[in-house]
Amino acid sequence: MKKLWLSVLLVALLLLTVSPPAIMAKSDGPGNVNATDVQIVKKVTLKGPAAKGGKPAPIAATGDLGATCTGTKYAIVIGINNYPSSDLSYAVTDADEMSHVLTTTYGFSASNVHEITDTDATRTAVYNAVNAVKGQAVSGDEVVFFFSGHGAKGKANDYDRNNVDQSIVVNNEDGSWGYIWDGELLQWFSGFGTDRIIFIFDSCLSGGMSVLKASGRVVNMACTANGLCYEGASWGGGHGQFTYYFAEEGMENGLADVRTHDSKVTVEEAFDYAKANCIYQTPTIADGFTKDLLP
Repeated sequence: MKKLWLSVLLVALLLLTVSPPAIMAKSDGPGNVNATDVQIVKKVTLKGPAAKGGKPAPIAATGDLGATCTGTKYAIVIGINNYPSSDLSYAVTDADEMSHVLTTTYGFSASNVHEITDTDATRTAVYNAVNAVKGQAVSGDEVVFFFSGHGAKGKANDYDRNNVDQSIVVNNEDGSWGYIWDGELLQWFSGFGTDRIIFIFDSCLSGGMSVLKASGRVVNMACTANGLCYEGASWGGGHGQFTYYFAEEGMENGLADVRTHDSKVTVEEAFDYAKANCIYQTPTIADGFTKDLLP
């Protein structure tokens, strides 16, 4: 069985990068973004035996509990299986799981969770959802932004100083590939009334989203800026590997609760658990929260 996993991995590495021609990445929000040398790096779907439960994670670094949200909680949850080509199988399941754990375990009202999936997940829809939450969130509130899907990299004029930029890959209304660059997300999330913002990215190259780091923010990324991500039926019957360990096992099932054993899993604990259990990928975090963040 180990040989099967390795064979699938080698095939995936040979096939996963697509290099479309130079494009202009349309921005339905803050102007137009010119992007060249764009490469879509696809999340890899693996087949293999079911995961046998995770191993315990090291205790989170700060060890400082108590940062519970007392305000209103909002979430933007995105999962895309259906792309112009190279569909995924479990990104929508990832989004469903994140919405579920937020509403059942962390006290988010379903009316404040904006889940956007597949062809509905366009640049315009994501931009509008971010703006809608921005217009509502005030100091003391909490905002979660979750994405599961493909990633991309390129040279984008996207309001930051990076020579190489990373992007989450969405859809355009005309059925073409859509890109939301790291610098765009940085701009879209500027000016929020609250500094309590959690980002979770289950996509290839997601480590490049560390540009979003700031005081009061926690950016959870499923891999490095040059890394790959994996999904498969092995993880909970069908999930992205990172989402399975972070949200389903870590948060919902409470397996990341390694300190107080009170069924209260902080974001940092969930990340530590996912990092300890993910294979073939290395999750990364940018933590600007002064305490452990308990949603």
